[in-house]
Amino acid sequence: MKGARRCWVLLLVLAFVQAAGVMPAAGAPGVSSPQGPAGDRTIGIKLLDAPESRRADPRAHAYLIDHLAPGSTIERRVEVTNESSTPVHVDVYAAAATIAQGKFTFAPQRTPNELTGWTSLDKTGLELAASESARVRTTIRVPRDAAAGERYGVIWAQTGMGTDRSHFLTMLGRVGVRMYIDVGPGGEPPSDFTIERLYPTRARDGQDEVRARIRNTGGRALDISGALSLSDGPAGLRAGPFPTAKSGTTLAPGDQAEAVVPLDARLPDGPWSVALTLRSGLVEHTARATVTFPTTSGSAGTVVASAAQQGRFSTLGVTALSALVLTALCLPLAKFLRRRR
Repeated sequence: MKGARRCWVLLLVLAFVQAAGVMPAAGAPGVSSPQGPAGDRTIGIKLLDAPESRRADPRAHAYLIDHLAPGSTIERRVEVTNESSTPVHVDVYAAAATIAQGKFTFAPQRTPNELTGWTSLDKTGLELAASESARVRTTIRVPRDAAAGERYGVIWAQTGMGTDRSHFLTMLGRVGVRMYIDVGPGGEPPSDFTIERLYPTRARDGQDEVRARIRNTGGRALDISGALSLSDGPAGLRAGPFPTAKSGTTLAPGDQAEAVVPLDARLPDGPWSVALTLRSGLVEHTARATVTFPTTSGSAGTVVASAAQQGRFSTLGVTALSALVLTALCLPLAKFLRRRR
């Protein structure tokens, strides 16, 4: 009996260690404005907090993502940094955003929406010396009568130089942290997607591409990224991995779009065995196919064979698998010890 108890204790310890070991440190890398308003004047912003339920989700350390019940309130902090060598004034505000045609789209200027009406900041103006940082606390208060559904917005940090006798245009530079706030009773809706089609193309500039049609089959918005590897090419060639296009693909629940992987134009036409792995946070799928790239620009190539997607991956899945393996080992050992006693 003691042997069986030891096995179950070991099982629980292993599950706890694996669940704790994947939690990254709080904070996300800062995002800098590629074009400041005046030469070297640039600013950066990063999210400092993530919900405990999403400690293992890399998206939650870059974007403000949460599921909230009506009537609830959360607070999150962002850090704004003056990355230039001169003092700057920075305006901080929340503005609307939408998801359309596979893109997270920013509304013009300070356009409001329902989410921005729930959002308040403890500082809306910052005077930052060279290389100085400041923290801004963001509070989101969801009304008790709020309807279920997901809302999108951005916490912006903006700096600019106004017009004067030598400048007739106002030049602005801004960086932001996206907000994905889902409202509804109970637990958070699941996140998932499918890769419905994988095919090769040749762009009009002659560059090879692999495109994948993906569909959001879950209840939360997804930011899809990933990479593609080529193998078994002419003369046994291998290439990659090649990342998806930098602009990325964002899908609202139920939406579909194409993820694009640009390749080297010097690659032989094939045939190639391709493996495309796409992920959003902890959700990951892989699609495989044998393809040949077209010789004509602006056309699609052939897909000789395709394979089913690999299953969904998550840290919870790894923990569960390890638990099952350890259980299978412990049960026979426990029976043996009972017989021996």
